[in-house]
Amino acid sequence: MAERILVPIDDSDRSTEAMEFAFDRNQDATFVALHVHEPVYGEGFAWRERDEKADDEVEQLFAHAEELAAEHGVALETVSSEGRPSDEIVEYAEENPIDSIVMGSHGRSGASRVLLGSVAETVTRRSPVPVTVVR
Repeated sequence: MAERILVPIDDSDRSTEAMEFAFDRNQDATFVALHVHEPVYGEGFAWRERDEKADDEVEQLFAHAEELAAEHGVALETVSSEGRPSDEIVEYAEENPIDSIVMGSHGRSGASRVLLGSVAETVTRRSPVPVTVVR
């Protein structure tokens, strides 16, 4: 049984489903909810940094995750980082005591998967620990 499970979160339904899946099946584990803020290019091709609105959104995500954890009676830590989500998730798993990753899939297929890439697919290929993708 996994002792520390990393659950990357965003504001998607798939993310919430993955969290609930992990909580339901691993009652004795400690969970780490990781939110990665991905900077985007704004006007003038400058990186748009995290702003106060983004920080508020992350706080809301973590509050929701903490509520779900409390409902399921599991321990939850929250962490945020900034960068490319797949890189940050894999790096966190490499540098911290993580036994597995449970994450949602956006269910992309065909051309959209090829053109847009898939965080879940990249993490699955590069992760140093087992990955469960919830669809």
